[in-house]
Amino acid sequence: MFERPASGERAVVVQLDLGQGGLDERLSELKLLASSAGATVEATVQGRRVAPDPALFAGRGKVEEIGEALRAYDADLVIFNHALSPAQQRNLEKTLEHRVIDRTALILDIFALRAKSHEGKLQVELAQLSHLATRLVRGWTHLERQKGGIGLRGPGETQLETDRRLLGDRVRLLKSRLTRIEKQRHTRRRTRERRDVFSVSLVGYTNAGKSTLFNALTRARAYAADQLFATLDTTSRRMFTGTENIVLSDTVGFIRDLPHALVAAFHATLEETARADLLLHVVDASSEDREAQIGAVNVVLEEIGAANVPRIEVWNKIDLTHATPAVVRDDCDRIERVFLSARTGEGLHLLRAVLGDTAEAFVAEPNSGFRSFSTDTNHSEPPQPGSATLSYDK
Repeated sequence: MFERPASGERAVVVQLDLGQGGLDERLSELKLLASSAGATVEATVQGRRVAPDPALFAGRGKVEEIGEALRAYDADLVIFNHALSPAQQRNLEKTLEHRVIDRTALILDIFALRAKSHEGKLQVELAQLSHLATRLVRGWTHLERQKGGIGLRGPGETQLETDRRLLGDRVRLLKSRLTRIEKQRHTRRRTRERRDVFSVSLVGYTNAGKSTLFNALTRARAYAADQLFATLDTTSRRMFTGTENIVLSDTVGFIRDLPHALVAAFHATLEETARADLLLHVVDASSEDREAQIGAVNVVLEEIGAANVPRIEVWNKIDLTHATPAVVRDDCDRIERVFLSARTGEGLHLLRAVLGDTAEAFVAEPNSGFRSFSTDTNHSEPPQPGSATLSYDK
């Protein structure tokens, strides 16, 4: 397990320009992640490289600058906004004589803090162990072999081998428990399918306002806060649009460069998203980085097999942009996105109408399928509000 940062820990954050673009947004996001984990960002070290240094990622000169910042601010740890190899992390910790974590470890730590349900805790632990497995080092140099005794002498195994074996046993146990939970979820899903219940999943970048929208539509009391990864455990509620019942699910938020260990561990939960009848892709309309965030969500949706699930973009937080509540259609008269504010309630009636029409079409012909919605990321400003009816295949 990773040692969880305690409240008040001081951090030096590192962001290098490797040609990926959007550096200001990436750095701002890293600071939010650090804050969510309980760290206080005392200093920022930036630089530019053509490619990462194989040994230290940042290069000898930049590492010395990081060391100076650590001493100047009496910081406790260094957070890289990049994925470090096990060797790079060990070399950095040896050189700086401070704890060094990368973006993956930071996100895993936040997930560990946020997980509340039994399943969520199992999934996070599995992801942490999968990440830790690549970082086991020989920490027992004084014991080359475990001590034997009378009747126990022999080749034995190194402490590193023991650690790997115990870790492997724990991973297998976690996977077994998660498999049982997945079977239970599969049974519930088959029951819903037999009843022809229309299922809708909220997806989107972390802190886009999914839980606030979920509460506004279902009158639920799911935890919603202005922080990254406020929601980890999937919550489902029924909502009535006036003519049809819908099962609406609030899911974990996505983020750019989402650790693969997390995607694998949360596979069963994310599979619910791939099996939904419709996805509502919630977008933070007030974010200057919204196009990159939309792209990051689309990448994760493709990775979990949900790229072909019909979706509608919901541009949230229009109260911060002074946009008009509206329904935007594409050239084929299909609904492409809805502009609203989940916090103030502006435009919620438009989304309810869209969901009602979609659910009616599903109930009428549940096996017909809906035409794919556009996922083009070239967006325009909303036109005047129009009627909220949805085209579907008959």
